[in-house]
Amino acid sequence: MNWRAIRAIVRKDLKVVARSKGVLLPLILVPMIMLVVLPGLVVLAPAATDLLVTPLAGMDGFIANMPPGLQAELAGLDEAQRLVVLPLVYFLAPMYLIIPLMVASVIAADSFAGEKERKTLEALLYTPTTDQELFLGKVLSAWLPALGVALGGFVIYGLVANLAAWPVMGRVFFPNRMWVVLVLWVAPAVAGLGLGTMVLVSSRVSGFQEAYQLGGAVVLPILLLVIGQATGVMYFNVGLVLLLGLLLWVVDAVLLWFGGRTFRRSDLIARL
Repeated sequence: MNWRAIRAIVRKDLKVVARSKGVLLPLILVPMIMLVVLPGLVVLAPAATDLLVTPLAGMDGFIANMPPGLQAELAGLDEAQRLVVLPLVYFLAPMYLIIPLMVASVIAADSFAGEKERKTLEALLYTPTTDQELFLGKVLSAWLPALGVALGGFVIYGLVANLAAWPVMGRVFFPNRMWVVLVLWVAPAVAGLGLGTMVLVSSRVSGFQEAYQLGGAVVLPILLLVIGQATGVMYFNVGLVLLLGLLLWVVDAVLLWFGGRTFRRSDLIARL
């Protein structure tokens, strides 16, 4: 395996991403909204005491319909603290997974489809690398930035949540063990799901937008998790997060195995 060639492919793809506003802007704006704006808005709610009469009045009944494990997690907190912890620690947890999924998907969609649009794919395919090295380079060029954004976003989210909620909580309450497992175990697997799907799609279509639209369905499982937790069907705990990560890693392994087996530069050259 020629790791020097693989690193060159990764560096080239990252430079292209840094120069493309259409690719770079979503990678900045979406994490900023989800990790800075949303937690700030959540924390403002308990501060607006005049607006809390109705929400707080129904909070006990709402929590009573949640899973017993979540009720135990919230025991000992007052109403205002529950109104902060419930969305910041639990409801926004599955939404956080959209970030590594989106970053990996956007970059992977640009990996081959974008090369076709820029008329640079043919030169890349004729470089002295094996099919496996080229495929691995494209995979890493999407997976590594997704991990970086996910980890950096987690740190920013934790700082914003703890600082903004300090008047209500009076202590550092984030992260808990579930979030640590979510970031270190599930987020890399979600990024792998996005890139594994999008690399397969983008290598078979003619443009970035077409690849991104066709691969957009991969976000549906994450949306189902958001809905499931918001409706009380389940809640994110350490056990569920470990199981979710395991399932995602199995799917990733299948996708990447299939992608590596079916990727042939001769097929791409034939479609130029």
